[in-house]
Amino acid sequence: MKMEKVLRSALLLLLAAALCLSMAACSQTPSESSPASETQAPETAASEKASPEDDMPEDAGTEETPASDALSSALPVKTLRAKRVDENPYMAKSDANIHHDGYNTDSTDEVLPLGIYPEINVSYETTNANASPAIYFDSYGHAVVPLLGGIAIRDLNAAETTTLGYFSPKQHDGGGYVIQSSYTFLDAENRIVCPTSNNHVLMLRATDEAGNVLPEFEKVLDIDIKAAAEAALGKTLEQNLLSVVFDYEGNLWFATGGFRIYPEREQQGVLGYIARSAIDAILSGEQTDLSDAVFVYELTPGEGAENGIAASKDGAVILTNQNCYLLRANNGVEAVWCTPYESVGAKVSGEGDNTTGGGLAWGGGCSPSLTPELVMFTDNADPVKLLALDMKTGEIVASLPVLDDLPGGYQVAVENSAIVYDDSEGTVSTIVCNWFGAGSAGLADPNNDSSIQSYANIYDMNWLTKGNCMIAPGVERVDTVKTDSGYEMKSIWSRNDLSDTSILKLSTATGYVYGYVQDLTTGTEQQISFGPGNDVLPSFAPDSYFIAFASSRGGSRGIYLTTRHGGDAKKVPTGGGAASFPRWGMPDGK
Repeated sequence: MKMEKVLRSALLLLLAAALCLSMAACSQTPSESSPASETQAPETAASEKASPEDDMPEDAGTEETPASDALSSALPVKTLRAKRVDENPYMAKSDANIHHDGYNTDSTDEVLPLGIYPEINVSYETTNANASPAIYFDSYGHAVVPLLGGIAIRDLNAAETTTLGYFSPKQHDGGGYVIQSSYTFLDAENRIVCPTSNNHVLMLRATDEAGNVLPEFEKVLDIDIKAAAEAALGKTLEQNLLSVVFDYEGNLWFATGGFRIYPEREQQGVLGYIARSAIDAILSGEQTDLSDAVFVYELTPGEGAENGIAASKDGAVILTNQNCYLLRANNGVEAVWCTPYESVGAKVSGEGDNTTGGGLAWGGGCSPSLTPELVMFTDNADPVKLLALDMKTGEIVASLPVLDDLPGGYQVAVENSAIVYDDSEGTVSTIVCNWFGAGSAGLADPNNDSSIQSYANIYDMNWLTKGNCMIAPGVERVDTVKTDSGYEMKSIWSRNDLSDTSILKLSTATGYVYGYVQDLTTGTEQQISFGPGNDVLPSFAPDSYFIAFASSRGGSRGIYLTTRHGGDAKKVPTGGGAASFPRWGMPDGK
């Protein structure tokens, strides 16, 4: 199964349309034979970053790479340098988790699709009630996806999504829990590491030595992390296990918490790790005393993690509802630094708001994203700020308010990890997306266990049934630039008219950011791309050759026509006034 093909299907499984944001200000125009590589330099210097109007070259007929020919010529390839992530020897070399790597960069060096027609496959989901965005790929290109409370490898290229192999807690392990799929990942041996809703961590062997999928996965490790942590702490934990990750020495870090941790409830939580020696012993079939292998850092009651963990050579980075930590395994948990940040607390929709849900978190709520030098995350202040912390010291070296120009009636809660792209030349591009409205009102219930990742438990039902119209808009790109005196942040572009409910992704191979949006006038999903003059809403003719799109390149919104091979776009007469939604009427595409 080809990775490129699976990626295309996986993207369509999420919704059915891509939001493509150009990263051309960081890119170079590749020659016919030049793949993405670490040796390629961006065409535009860091100090010359452009707004969306400058993101695509005026001549859209840029020559494409052979990789793009296999996909589509609807958009020109703008290859970036390969992402700058130090390889974790204990994680799979593939896109090993839903954020693609242990840095949580939400970027991939794989080729993602450049247009909706004609190469993208659509695989219909008939088993899962909700097709989950928690999809990633193993070392053999298999798609690892949630399945009815468990985890599976599924064929996303079939006309109807089919299961090749799976693990079901109910069928294979007596039931009573579900896999916390958003925080699963693949280790270097292609085993799936899974936190569970009953506070265990499992390791599942999903393939044989040749990469063939096992019809039923084999459980090779099962540790009750909460019980081991309570024994190490000497007191009861009122928070449950949330997320796990391997550091660069193979220690398994874990955090307790949930999707909204209220400080005033004073629930006890911890951060900690299981030593690699104990994990290896268990995998070898040895009896292991965890009392000498589990180490914890006691949190202040009311403090807890609200999302995933990142890891680099410097240690594990964990964002709680109040602080950001760099932790290191040193025969115990060494807190290298702890940096507090601002939060106004849980955000909920009010009477007359355009949304009915709220924020998912009390604090910042995002998974931290890393570069070798920086830790990037958003706080929960008013306005929300993007923060850059020095990896070595934890000092806040730069900050900037984001998504602060939304129309009335909308709040901001950036609760996914941001896309973080380090161009290796002193500029880190970060793309944040508003997620306010996704959180269920039930998260405010004191009896709600917000660590359980079920749709009914944590998400707003109106969002699940009505789509993006129930999510607050806002997508923004901010560049953090290294200067002689430190760092400075600047906004490159911001869109307050788009609502995106997936986790945005960057393909360095194409130079575009991908997401999913909905045409709120029709309820249908569609592709959107950013180009010169803020080009949006491309609509393909039935023959897939001509493309109509809306653009402000002429000074006011109008409809333009081009071909799927690029070239000069021509404005279409619309009888006066601003036109915004191109539609094809005749079956021959004219």
